[in-house]
Amino acid sequence: MTKDSSANQLLPADSTIAARLIEFAQTQRMVFFAGLPGVGKSLLIRELAHMAHSLGRRVHLLQWDVARQEFLNNDILARYPDAAGVTHSVVRKSMGVWSRKAVLEWSVANPGTTDLLITEAPLIGNRFVELAVPVDDEAETMLVAENSSFIIPVPTRRVRIAIEAARAESTKNPRHQRERGDAQPNVMNTVWAELSDAATRLGLGSRSHKSYNPDTYQEVYLEVLKYRKCVVLPIDIVIATGNSSVYALQIPFHDVLPTATETKESIAEVERSYPVLASLEEQMACWYIV
Repeated sequence: MTKDSSANQLLPADSTIAARLIEFAQTQRMVFFAGLPGVGKSLLIRELAHMAHSLGRRVHLLQWDVARQEFLNNDILARYPDAAGVTHSVVRKSMGVWSRKAVLEWSVANPGTTDLLITEAPLIGNRFVELAVPVDDEAETMLVAENSSFIIPVPTRRVRIAIEAARAESTKNPRHQRERGDAQPNVMNTVWAELSDAATRLGLGSRSHKSYNPDTYQEVYLEVLKYRKCVVLPIDIVIATGNSSVYALQIPFHDVLPTATETKESIAEVERSYPVLASLEEQMACWYIV
């Protein structure tokens, strides 16, 4: 890495995590960070982006929380409002429908090896889970390619507690506009309960857990990503961000975002496919069955 890149890096340069990210920056064309809210995805995306830039690569970001804002115009919210901080099922499904098309279009528009697409895909609750589901389409070839990796960051309990505390603080005092789209602490608790229930239904884990358990979390995500090239990335250190936001990148990057037309078309496609809302919600409740 260049000296300037090292100066902007939050990870200890000699850490195992940094070594793995450098490897991904050197060898991969698409990197997908999959995982629960509050496992460090945004920070790792930031670090990988800086490393890739230092290697002369052009960075593109496709992030759930960022793309979601494009689906939350007044017209869509009037029909499909959030409930207790959770995005409406129609919007979540529409974003998934769009995401596969977005990956394909990005690859066609950027055919060389210079460009790197970094994606945040929470998966849980049908948040970009379509990227994990095998489908006979043009995007599938790119999603299963050797240079496309799905990374599951798995923090220890100690690290998770530190992340939760940081999230509570950033919710009260956001340091970056994009932090306003982060899952709030109450949503993080709800999402964990959802994952614990999924583990029980899948027959994974020795028992259900009321709070974060790294083994259960890892097992569920490995099951969901069984059709993808998947890498577990243990997070055993608390990464200090100081007064910086993990969204504050010090490099040029390109956001992959839906156009107004693409947003409208994706919503319309879901409405046609699921004329009865209850059938969509039933399917999405089983997001972990791939």
